[in-house]
Amino acid sequence: MHDERETHHHGYISDKERYLNRMKRIEGQARGVAKMIDEEKYCIDILTQVSALTRALQGVATGLLEDHMKHCVLDAAKLGQDAALSKIDEVTDAISRLIRS
Repeated sequence: MHDERETHHHGYISDKERYLNRMKRIEGQARGVAKMIDEEKYCIDILTQVSALTRALQGVATGLLEDHMKHCVLDAAKLGQDAALSKIDEVTDAISRLIRS
């Protein structure tokens, strides 16, 4: 069985470098939070950085969802209702997971 996700170009591909750069900054932020904990910094200062890290990850997630809808869902809609409904279900599940986190 052939998985279309392996051959389909993902919506984020045109912004791949931007996403990678954002993730590198997020990695740096996470290391900074770990360093703050190691250095026993003030709890509220650490929580402020955790909040910034969370917002940064949410920004990546929102961008990926938007790219997915503009490309993958739109492409599926062109193939027909069944393909479109499948992609819409996929997006709905992803949004539900993000809301729970």
